[in-house]
Amino acid sequence: MKTVLITGGSGIVGRHLCKKLKEKGFNVAILSRTNKQEADLTGYKWNIEKKEIDKKAIETSDYIIHLAGANIGDKRWSKKRKQLIIDSRVKSAQLIFEKIKKHNKNLKAFISASAIGFYGTTTSDKIYTEIDAPANDFLGKTCQLWEEAADRFKELGIRTVKIRTGVVLTIAGGVFPKMLTPVKLGLGSALGNGKQYIPWIHIDDLCEIYVKGIEDIEMQGAYNAVAPDNKTNREFTQVLARELNKPFWFPNVPAIILKLMFGEMSNIILQGSRVSADKIIAAGFNFKFPNIEGAISSLIVSCQT
Repeated sequence: MKTVLITGGSGIVGRHLCKKLKEKGFNVAILSRTNKQEADLTGYKWNIEKKEIDKKAIETSDYIIHLAGANIGDKRWSKKRKQLIIDSRVKSAQLIFEKIKKHNKNLKAFISASAIGFYGTTTSDKIYTEIDAPANDFLGKTCQLWEEAADRFKELGIRTVKIRTGVVLTIAGGVFPKMLTPVKLGLGSALGNGKQYIPWIHIDDLCEIYVKGIEDIEMQGAYNAVAPDNKTNREFTQVLARELNKPFWFPNVPAIILKLMFGEMSNIILQGSRVSADKIIAAGFNFKFPNIEGAISSLIVSCQT
């Protein structure tokens, strides 16, 4: 039985992925800042500031999935918060690299989360693909540094995969429950001009992409983890209202209100371009939820059960 070591295993995606991997027959271990044990999971302690990782975590791992990182949308982007967002991703990856190199560990693959923020917070008609350069804004630079830290594993001859993730749809947390609430109250409306795209992915499909990253030895480099169904904020909210049998209101929520509420972080709400899913599809991945209607319907059913 192969062992997958996961950083960020207690997060929203991490918990779902741990369950999925166990269902697939993998042994799953997580790195944690405490000795707290998760049910049915092996836990190892690490301390990024002290540059410490339990040696057994490295020795027993066949694959590492790196999900750790401070939540981008959790707080306003102060200078200190921005640095934490970067460091929590980059320094953690650097620490793992140093330990893998020190112990001369023959790791089968290192699979790192990344984000479509690589392409920046912008609104245009362009469809972004994996060959596009990183944007010259905060999210673009963050993702670039994040991926550069992952790419170092290639120096050790380790197959490296980077999953550029879109907006993850799950009832367990994140953006979707926040979008659901006003629509349930009958207050659903587009944000800003509503023309910005929301490159999204259902959490089941995202976790299956990580599984494919483990099992498919041909996968390497960056892959966009977004559904092929591109929808604008207005279209997304309209579908949500329709699935809940609620009204869709005009006018839109003014951009100035969101900017006052969230500061620079409002860019991730008010801007967004189309992102291509062609590369992961060409790699043989079949989406369980390729369109937004099916994805939202499944999540609403989950809320009701």
